[in-house]
Amino acid sequence: MFRLYYAPGTCALATHIALEEAGAAYESVLVDFGSQRQRSPEYLAVNPKGRVPALVTETGTLTETPALLCFVAQRFPEAGLAPLADPFALAQVQEFNSYLCSTVHVAHAHGRRGARWADDADAIEAMKRKVPATVTECFALIENKLLRGPWVMGERYTICDPYLFTIGTWIEGDGVDTSKVPGVMRHRARMLARPAVQKAVAAEGTQIP
Repeated sequence: MFRLYYAPGTCALATHIALEEAGAAYESVLVDFGSQRQRSPEYLAVNPKGRVPALVTETGTLTETPALLCFVAQRFPEAGLAPLADPFALAQVQEFNSYLCSTVHVAHAHGRRGARWADDADAIEAMKRKVPATVTECFALIENKLLRGPWVMGERYTICDPYLFTIGTWIEGDGVDTSKVPGVMRHRARMLARPAVQKAVAAEGTQIP
């Protein structure tokens, strides 16, 4: 059985959804950020990065959402969560998820985790002020160029979809005008209709705008 370490309102929700979609046997373990549990010696022994998600498998522990999502898709191929037989299509899935991880999530984090990049209070405040513009730019690209259909990759549901859904639940808080990204909002609604999403959201107690 896998063990997923998560905190509500984080990108761990994407892996939580994927595990549910795959029908995987797992247990979820809350990491209480309010009490700084992610910095405890016990959790750092699991994930020295002090972040979530972390997925403990029988082979070892994995971190970083794109890696966890790809692992779930490959470990449970019968779930059809990625185009595993098509190297180019699989690379496109990884391309999209890498963009969410390396660019969109970082743009979001500038509003809440500015101390990761600067010590100067004015610099941190400047990063916060920039978030609505940078996150809006990211989601405009997703809306107009990257979201291919009802699902990220078009007609086929993949591991891109729980990841977009998860990060997409943050955009109101980041100051994005959701009326400008109707496709992203339809995607959110479509995701919320899926039983696996409902189960993962309820288990984490995540508040969806």
